[in-house]
Amino acid sequence: MSTYIVNPVVVRMKESAKGSIYQSIVAMGLRSRQINDNIKTQLSARLENVETDQDESEGPNFDKMAISREFDQLAKPTFLAMKEIHDGLLSFRIPEKTDKV
Repeated sequence: MSTYIVNPVVVRMKESAKGSIYQSIVAMGLRSRQINDNIKTQLSARLENVETDQDESEGPNFDKMAISREFDQLAKPTFLAMKEIHDGLLSFRIPEKTDKV
């Protein structure tokens, strides 16, 4: 997953079968936000468990820096959402219009 090569034509053709490409983009955006929130929660939990023996003004905390670097190497949430929808792991339902009088 280190390469970010996505063929937009294949994505467009695959998602047009489900509806509008714009609806697919909205679904990918929502999933991307969910992935991002999950990553933030994991990062906060990991950083919370790191003990701080020194005052922040004395110098950098190398444990926190190592954890941050580890999370920086993860794939971007948007790419992960695109990959999920392309691989068929993400499904979405388009609500039907209802006539209300």
